[in-house]
Amino acid sequence: MTGFGIADGPVAGGRLQVEIRTVNHRHFNAQLRLPSTLQGLDAVLRERLRGRIERGHVALTARWLETPSAVEGEILVDIDRARAILAAIERLRSALNLPGDVDIGFLARQPDVLRFEGGTEDPPDVDPAEVLTVVDGALDGVAVMREQEGAALVRELILRLDLIGTALGRIRDRAPTRVTAERDRLRLAVAELLEGREPDSDRLAQEIALLADRLDITEETVRLEAHLAAAREILTADAPGGRRLGFLAQEFLREINTIGSKANDAVITGEVVAMKEELERFREQLENIE
Repeated sequence: MTGFGIADGPVAGGRLQVEIRTVNHRHFNAQLRLPSTLQGLDAVLRERLRGRIERGHVALTARWLETPSAVEGEILVDIDRARAILAAIERLRSALNLPGDVDIGFLARQPDVLRFEGGTEDPPDVDPAEVLTVVDGALDGVAVMREQEGAALVRELILRLDLIGTALGRIRDRAPTRVTAERDRLRLAVAELLEGREPDSDRLAQEIALLADRLDITEETVRLEAHLAAAREILTADAPGGRRLGFLAQEFLREINTIGSKANDAVITGEVVAMKEELERFREQLENIE
């Protein structure tokens, strides 16, 4: 599901902002953009994200709104060293007859021309708990947005289940009539073939029984009804159920296909097609939930 959350808070004497975005994905996939001072917390942050978000592409961006405080110091310039380096470069250029000029950028990059004294350039000590507090704030915002979208998705998925169930009910009502019609058709066909002669009643009864068994869809309708009930239970439970619903969707299709293969009836075939259409809409929406 899609989601967005943003939060900021005090960290290591500065102020850190964390922004988290999520979009649909079949698996958990996290992408973190962290300032260099927080690179060491990559694994900790991924674990916190995984603990709150089971599925989805998660993008976390952290930035300093206020840079952590550091011990004050000053940058010193070694003019004599800079002059010596410049003189050496001039001698080298003259000796080798090389073109080019020496710019300030080149000199500034030379060792000890510029140096920091009276303070520290070491990264600040960052307490992971402070960072996680800000991350949790952003995750709370993501959770609210995802819950709102999730509620709408649950209503949509339950609607699809209800439509499949309604079509299944019509099939169950139709099934006995279909068996009776096939029995009468078989009797009529046998009578026409015998041209007035009496049929073998035992053999005819056996064929009718076999026909009824081939057309019987009681087991399939009962299983499909049970799967529909299980899916509704998962959707109304307060826990991620995307993977279990994906498995049940496969079972829906299996039972619907079997019903269709046994149909031998235009009305039931039409209902099977309608159920498959609703099932396809159901499966499309499953990609959006955990």
